[in-house]
Amino acid sequence: VAHPGYDPSTKDNDIMLLKLLAPAALSGRVRPIPVASCLPRPGTACVTSGWGATTSPEVTYPEVLQCVNVTLFSAAACQSFYPGSITDNMLCAGNLQGGMDSCQGDSGGPLVCNGTLQGIVSWGMERCGQPRRPGVYTKVCRYARWIQETMKDN
Repeated sequence: VAHPGYDPSTKDNDIMLLKLLAPAALSGRVRPIPVASCLPRPGTACVTSGWGATTSPEVTYPEVLQCVNVTLFSAAACQSFYPGSITDNMLCAGNLQGGMDSCQGDSGGPLVCNGTLQGIVSWGMERCGQPRRPGVYTKVCRYARWIQETMKDN
């Protein structure tokens, strides 16, 4: 179920829910994650993970799931990195010096802060991990009600 307000030109409301044909098999390594209801403070340490490219612009993909530690930036800092491109439904996380980032193929993956799902990998620069060009994520706390209502209705 795609968010009805998704705008492909701006990537605003870049969130979708998938309905599984059967319940997921839960284990010690596979379990649900709480959806964030509020955003932690800027500077919070977070983790993003995925199967996306590990090099850029010449793209290579990993054989094992990759995880990287990133830092949450303030809305003002996020706006300064990408003037005019950041909506209230987006957040930035990364490393000011570069080198650590989500990349092509990671879209839809999680940004986890303090054990909660805070973001969903949305977009970034073509060359990943550039200084002062953090990854941009969908701000999950803005969608908690939509997630609950959509799951209830489906």
